[in-house]
Amino acid sequence: MDPLDIMMKLDQIVPYFDPIISAENQFIIGYETIPYFQDEEKELHNLLWFFKDKSIPSDFRLELTHTVLQKVLDKYMATDQTQLLFIHYDAKLLLKDNGDSMLSILQTYEEQGLALNKLVLQFTEAFVSEHIASLKHLFAYIQTFGIQIAIDDVGEKNGNLDKLALIKPNIVKVDVSFLREDDLPQLYQDVHHLLSMLSRKIGAALLFKGITSFHQLNYAWRNGSRYYQGEYLEKTQPSFIPIDSCKEKVKKDFLHFINYERKKMKAQLELTEKINTQIAKTLKTIDPHAPYDETILAVASDCNDYSFRVYICNEAGFQLSANAEKGADGIWCLQPEGRQKNWSWRPYFFENIARMSMEKKGILSDLYTDIERDERIRTYSYPITSDRFIFIDIPYDFLFEQEGLL
Repeated sequence: MDPLDIMMKLDQIVPYFDPIISAENQFIIGYETIPYFQDEEKELHNLLWFFKDKSIPSDFRLELTHTVLQKVLDKYMATDQTQLLFIHYDAKLLLKDNGDSMLSILQTYEEQGLALNKLVLQFTEAFVSEHIASLKHLFAYIQTFGIQIAIDDVGEKNGNLDKLALIKPNIVKVDVSFLREDDLPQLYQDVHHLLSMLSRKIGAALLFKGITSFHQLNYAWRNGSRYYQGEYLEKTQPSFIPIDSCKEKVKKDFLHFINYERKKMKAQLELTEKINTQIAKTLKTIDPHAPYDETILAVASDCNDYSFRVYICNEAGFQLSANAEKGADGIWCLQPEGRQKNWSWRPYFFENIARMSMEKKGILSDLYTDIERDERIRTYSYPITSDRFIFIDIPYDFLFEQEGLL
């Protein structure tokens, strides 16, 4: 479409609303506004491209932005204003006049009864990250009016996650539309888990958008998303709809997720108990003063079916033994180069050491990628004494064969 044609027919702009669902009560808690242009044949054309095309004069884009904003607010003012309203805004245009023109429009509506704390201005991460110094204070100023800030498409560009803490957005949006049923999302899962942790620390809600399947909803749920958005849940609508429109559907899916996680938890607890029992039994047959390498070979032999590497560390993370490693031929041998390496830098190392010391039992780690083997594994750790701990690495092949361990 010709941008000039659109600007000549602003009365043909039609706002649509994309529902956003809360994990807490499965209600629709807000809508993202999507502007469309309705041509003479009544066909709708999505206009999001218009705002992203930098070849279009900024005055055109700003005028269209404000036209859409006013049309959206006119519709929103007729509601009870209990739901959030997400509004796209170009951060470059915001900087052009320090948000004065936008705030002027919003304050005019506020005088008519608009609740500013229900508005969420949505900006793309790429531009925000590049102009963090200029936008940081402007965002903080906008938030003083009660207006919320959402950063969209987070995580698509590497190296910007640390800047979220400087912006302090209210909502962080992540696109999961690229994930397909046959994808193994481990590469992305660590990034999204980090986003979940970071969002929690800065007090932001995590929103996963682009959800088109049960698989993607499950992924979002497992990665700490508070809000969900996508056509699998509810399609974009020309008007606001009842808040419980997809409650039963989401609740049913959640029950599937919960039952599956319970099975996984049971499988992990059963494996933990199995290894606990075996190691306790093995240690009774070993002289407490035996060399560490002798101990790990004995443990490796008894845990042969579900391990490929065994070693011993002290409470400070220094490795006291060599590595007992199983070769392709199934034979265990000692790898002395592991001795005196320090593993205290690993996430949760000291937390797990403290737990084992207190509880006097072993711990099964979450899934992670082993650097040397480049495969997903788990590690089981067990307290031999108050300051000595044995670590048993469990290979992917074994985990794959057991239900609930991946």
